[in-house]
Amino acid sequence: MAATDEARRLEELLRDSGALKSGHFELSSGRHAAEYVQCALLLEFPERAREAGRLLAERLREHRPEAVVSPALGGMLIGHETAAALGVPFRFTERKAGEMTLRRGFEITAGSRIVVVEDVVTTGGSASEAMTVVERLGGQVVAAGAIIDRSSDGNPFRVPFEALLDLELESWPAGGCPLCEAGGRVEKPGSRSS
Repeated sequence: MAATDEARRLEELLRDSGALKSGHFELSSGRHAAEYVQCALLLEFPERAREAGRLLAERLREHRPEAVVSPALGGMLIGHETAAALGVPFRFTERKAGEMTLRRGFEITAGSRIVVVEDVVTTGGSASEAMTVVERLGGQVVAAGAIIDRSSDGNPFRVPFEALLDLELESWPAGGCPLCEAGGRVEKPGSRSS
């Protein structure tokens, strides 16, 4: 399937699932936006999650990963489905006392080839933290992947980055948000907790 076919299919899945929301949102990066992609709604039904994971796995396969790691919570479903499609183990990082860690008895084998998978990348913050954890444990991060790339500034990582859909939704720093200036109430749908 060509990249344009992937993007068209993903847009169709987003529309069908109601995952693209309009309103006033505070993103996990702290920025504000009038639109938000709620990937949990896209991934709510296993057949959609499996399809998105299969599409992303095809983009990441060339990097020959030996495992997939995702930051909790947003990246877990797509990371798991991507790992299943690649036929490799899945692990996740989570925050403990504000620091991203690998817990739950998971291990990273020294030198193992890892891809880090996230649902939506805006700044790349959570995925970068997961990469740091993997590298600190001796793993080799060979690529990153996401369902949606909202970074709009090119690849935010130091490794190859594959996304199924580039989605440029305007966002503003909290202090310069026109929606706040208009008195709009902000929703905070993101999963990152400090």
